Amino acid sequence: MNTLKNVLIKGGRVIDPDSGLDEIADVALAHGTVAAIKNIADDFISEQIVDATGCLVLPGLVDLAVRLREPGHEHAHMLESEMAAAMAGGVTSLVCQPDTDPVLDEPGLVEMLRFRAEKLQQARVYPLGALTRNLGGETLTEMVELTEAGCVAFSQAEVALSNTQVLQRAFQYASTFGYAVWLRPQDYYLGKGVAASGPLATRMGLSGVPVMAETIALHTIFELMRATGARVHLCRISSAAGLELVRQAKKDGLHVTCDVSINSLHLTDADIGYFDSRARLNPPLRQQRDRAALRAGLADGSIDALVSDHTPVAEDAKALPFAESEPGATGLELLLSLAYKWHLDSDVNLARAIDVVTRGPANVLGAGLGSRQGRTGHLQVGGLADICVFNTHTSWTVQADTLRSQGKHTPFSGYDLPGRVCCTLVGGRVTFQGHGS
Repeated sequence: MNTLKNVLIKGGRVIDPDSGLDEIADVALAHGTVAAIKNIADDFISEQIVDATGCLVLPGLVDLAVRLREPGHEHAHMLESEMAAAMAGGVTSLVCQPDTDPVLDEPGLVEMLRFRAEKLQQARVYPLGALTRNLGGETLTEMVELTEAGCVAFSQAEVALSNTQVLQRAFQYASTFGYAVWLRPQDYYLGKGVAASGPLATRMGLSGVPVMAETIALHTIFELMRATGARVHLCRISSAAGLELVRQAKKDGLHVTCDVSINSLHLTDADIGYFDSRARLNPPLRQQRDRAALRAGLADGSIDALVSDHTPVAEDAKALPFAESEPGATGLELLLSLAYKWHLDSDVNLARAIDVVTRGPANVLGAGLGSRQGRTGHLQVGGLADICVFNTHTSWTVQADTLRSQGKHTPFSGYDLPGRVCCTLVGGRVTFQGHGS
């Protein structure tokens, strides 16, 4: 284990959405926590200096939608590569999905994943437990045991539940113990297409996923929430109509939060181009009006968090006809640059663009941790020294061979993105330093 050093981050613009801090200041780190901001004690002796002049010094990013492909791909060292991708993207805390092989439905599997992740001393990993055995949609998992093993909430990942009674029982069980259920709203029968329903899908001969696949699922979820008092996080909202239902549910006082992926925030179904399998995603890319609504919802707080939806897909699984290719794209290394691009492309202020990848998702995650909100995703004296240094005065071109993830496929391949992470610290340790730092 590396010995913790006293670290001084010098000359950066420190931004913390949780406290409203935004000023150029030095940051002192000691014993894995933030010892001081700006007012550095005269007797503080730094053993390592990070020059952040001209850069933003931010809380480490919190990503609520990451696939690490373990358990299941230990032979390929997937955990090591995807954690390295997280560090290169400034992501210091991440939630991993339960649709691994085998599925995260047993305490021993969860404990093994956490042990392997902690041994790497990189991003903090928070597993979602499977809501039903093997994600089969029939038998509920032992949520108490999975929580004791380290699960922060329960999910079906991409596997929609067709049995409403099972979902009702899951909500009742979770509500009894105070657990959260994380669901991507999709109707089991209507959500089986490969592209968003519309003129483009029709013209290309691709099977469509109508907006009502999302809205019907949302109506069901909200009715069950009203009946059971369950707390639900909605994963990767994709439509304007779906967002309106979420807004109304929040107004009605339901305990609901939601997120949107970087893909849906920036792209539309037109980006499928000529059957580009890199744009084969779940949820599918929708029309421009949906993208505009999602951007507005993220800006006004209706959507709580922006996520990478990081899904590393092997080359042979993407090198297939569009409809047969595996959905998913790499995203960890792109998340902050794409959040910053959203700020530059719109009238949303910088603090909000940072908030949706730090404090916002940390608040969603915080409830599942059973601790006060803001445990991660904030940069304050006495808090965890999970920090990202981001150089806004540079740009980079997304190229497969420069990505640390084993997933080389992204619809943003070839894009010039603004700003890049130049240093990441987790618990006061420098875990990544590169990109011209």
